Amino acid sequence: MISYFLPIAAYLIGSVSSAIVVTRIMGLQDPREVGSRNPGATNVLRYGGRQAAVITLVGDVLKGVIPVVLARVFDASQPVLALVMLAAFLGHLYPLYHGFHGGKGVATALGVISAVNIWVGLLLVATWIGVAVLFRYSSLAAIVAGMLAPAYVWWLVPGRQILAATGVIVVLLLWRHRPNIRNLIAGAESRIRL
Repeated sequence: MISYFLPIAAYLIGSVSSAIVVTRIMGLQDPREVGSRNPGATNVLRYGGRQAAVITLVGDVLKGVIPVVLARVFDASQPVLALVMLAAFLGHLYPLYHGFHGGKGVATALGVISAVNIWVGLLLVATWIGVAVLFRYSSLAAIVAGMLAPAYVWWLVPGRQILAATGVIVVLLLWRHRPNIRNLIAGAESRIRL
């Protein structure tokens, strides 16, 4: 029975939009109505400042970490763990509580993958930071880190189900970054200030 409950709980946890909750509490404009209209930490940073962005980022990572940790506490099988990863990520992309209009999933993807294997998470963070420092594009850093995630998982995490779940997450992450990819190609993507 717990095997059915865990992915549902993961989706419900993932559906809590940290950006929307944080901006409401802090009296800021709804992130879906300003800037890139993406309810994520980067958009919140651009108009709401560092504090709101950091809280949003931590919230988005935690809603990926918590479901996977719960699944591990209940000694879930690898297929169930993979479903939990996907469910939490899909909750962020298509949140039940916010009209199914969610973010791009970078922080939540980092959360679910880091909870499976912290070394993979650290490699992803290092990749993101390296690309962000070199090129100053948050979206490019996320895309590159995402594309390398399956290789890191293949290297450090045994089992096909986790690798498959990571692959699906990366495909969805790239799909959500379509406008950013177009902007990067056109030279119109916003840079981040370091």
